[in-house]
Amino acid sequence: MLIRPPDGFPVRAGEDGKAGVVVGVTPDLTSRFSAVDLVKIASEALGGKGGGGRPDMAQAGGPDGAKADAALSAIEKAMAGA
Repeated sequence: MLIRPPDGFPVRAGEDGKAGVVVGVTPDLTSRFSAVDLVKIASEALGGKGGGGRPDMAQAGGPDGAKADAALSAIEKAMAGA
């Protein structure tokens, strides 16, 4: 599933029992958003323990792929609150 929230945030999550999330933030928005922070939020929603990467691209996963929609919603909520 690919969701493209507002400018510069491609987010990808997959379901196969487990889930993986990759968050990309365009260079013009890394001063406001960190891909690492956003992917950690998604990982928590998936039952994971973190994730990592760079401010412009990060990835994480979790054991509960059924919560992929919740992970994406958590990212969107975090972005809306920033």
